[in-house]
Amino acid sequence: MSSLRSDVCEWLGAADSEEHLGLINECVTICQMYNLTAKDLQYKWEALSYGKAQRILRFTCESAADMKAQIQREIQAKNASNMSKSTATGPVRGRLANSAKFVGVNAKGLTGPLKAAAQPPKALFGGMAIVPVKLEQDFDGPIASSSRVTFVGQKEARKNRAYRYMYETLGERSDTLDAQLDGFGELVLKHYQDVGQLGHPGVFSEESCVVVGRIVIDADASGPGVKLNDQSLILESSRSHGDGLRVPLQLAQDLKIRGGYKGLGGVGLFPGAVVALKGRNGGGGYFIASEIMAIPPMPASPTPPSNAAASFDMCIACGPFTPDANLDYKPWRSLIVHLKASKPAVVLLLGPFVDATHAHIHDGIVDETPSDIFKHQFIVPLRDFLSQSPTSTVLLVPSVNDIVSDHAVFPQCELDDEFCGDPRIRLLPNPARFSLNGICFAVCSVDVLYHLRKEEYFRRGEEVDSIVCEPGAASDPMSNLSRYILQQRSFYPIFPVPLDVAHEVNLDVSHSAELRVAESPDDPGPDVLVLPSRLKHFSKVVDSSVVVNPSYLTKGTYTTLSYSGQGTGFPKDRISADIARLS
Repeated sequence: MSSLRSDVCEWLGAADSEEHLGLINECVTICQMYNLTAKDLQYKWEALSYGKAQRILRFTCESAADMKAQIQREIQAKNASNMSKSTATGPVRGRLANSAKFVGVNAKGLTGPLKAAAQPPKALFGGMAIVPVKLEQDFDGPIASSSRVTFVGQKEARKNRAYRYMYETLGERSDTLDAQLDGFGELVLKHYQDVGQLGHPGVFSEESCVVVGRIVIDADASGPGVKLNDQSLILESSRSHGDGLRVPLQLAQDLKIRGGYKGLGGVGLFPGAVVALKGRNGGGGYFIASEIMAIPPMPASPTPPSNAAASFDMCIACGPFTPDANLDYKPWRSLIVHLKASKPAVVLLLGPFVDATHAHIHDGIVDETPSDIFKHQFIVPLRDFLSQSPTSTVLLVPSVNDIVSDHAVFPQCELDDEFCGDPRIRLLPNPARFSLNGICFAVCSVDVLYHLRKEEYFRRGEEVDSIVCEPGAASDPMSNLSRYILQQRSFYPIFPVPLDVAHEVNLDVSHSAELRVAESPDDPGPDVLVLPSRLKHFSKVVDSSVVVNPSYLTKGTYTTLSYSGQGTGFPKDRISADIARLS
């Protein structure tokens, strides 16, 4: 039996017998005709049947005709969309592309490209005259033969990150969460060599054991809107080390914190945090922990060789780039003036560039499509900057709130290539990991620091076998929040996402591998970690990383960073990052 045929049989729950032969053959024919897998056909049928009957119906021979007609409609719609893109400039993109504010609505009172975008689809084929924003073919500025920095980014193609979302299954989510716990279990066993093996938190034992699990909040015990506390702790284990059970967790009064940073006086917990605990299940239906074993810190990067040519300077700014009252982008225009004067080697910009939550965008009070706003407010000024500083490099990282992004989930793929034809402007995913002249950067536009601050529960305990760190960073709350990200090896270690900020994240759990701060748990931490937040801006060394919160450009702040290639010591000793203010 072919693989396709067996997959069809598995979906239909039917044996390959004469009784079901006609239905199976019809499904195989549809898959071969339209180049679909059995899973693709299953998803299409579920969407079609749920749209008609508000429930998923059983696929029958009579359903095949409806399925073929639906696939044909999808193909025709796709062809029509491609044709409209080739005959009309400045198309509407992203989540607003099909919005009633911009497509198929009454165009009365609208002007410019927005009026064209508001016409019904048939009108777009008439070739309406729209003033395009000058881009690739009209760009006459000098292209640098070489940049001042060597950029190394993620090797996978964009299509591997532009995954289909809202299709994840419970099994995929479970496997991803289990794999995370198992990976941390191996890390704990490797770091704490006196731990022979991991125990089962749900099994009665008279002797203490070490368990690894995920902190979960007991919603029933805590009530709605209540933060994590001693009475609402639950430990979730993986299937391999605890049968996937959730066990109520109690922390002993004389709790010890082993292997943490000296001077902290305790440990921070939050929903989703992976922890290693020493204790036992005494048979009372809960696991009582006498000791929290800190997750090992990420190792430091190796010392780079002394090379004066590797030095570079950098400007880092994060959106929103325009205030809520208008779309004038005055803070951004001020920054561009500064960039043209200072000519940094690298400019890193994090979205949102055109914020979907902005009142003018939300209410449709604009005369241009979001794509054209992005092009003439960002791409054109950046190319003007690059014409004056041809050896500079620009890096763009989107936000989940970016309306010009067609991928409004986290982790998020980079913006579409149609926005940029200049090789010096690089489009990066969110989050992104890359290196400049061998210095490793980790960047994320989600406000994870604020989310952690809201959910953090700090539990004090006696410090044992502590790690000595810099005194200034030991008791600093911002350092602690940043350290959670490094220790958990994740750009977003909270799970599940708090309901009141879920719209800021749109987390896709099954693709959490893209949220790793490093490729593997044993890899060194990033030399520079950029975490923009509504919390107060800062720049400080946490463990072996320089952590920067440039805040938002609308607040008048951004970051200037410089790296001295000549010298000795770790990268953090050669990196200088300062918070600057718009003049």
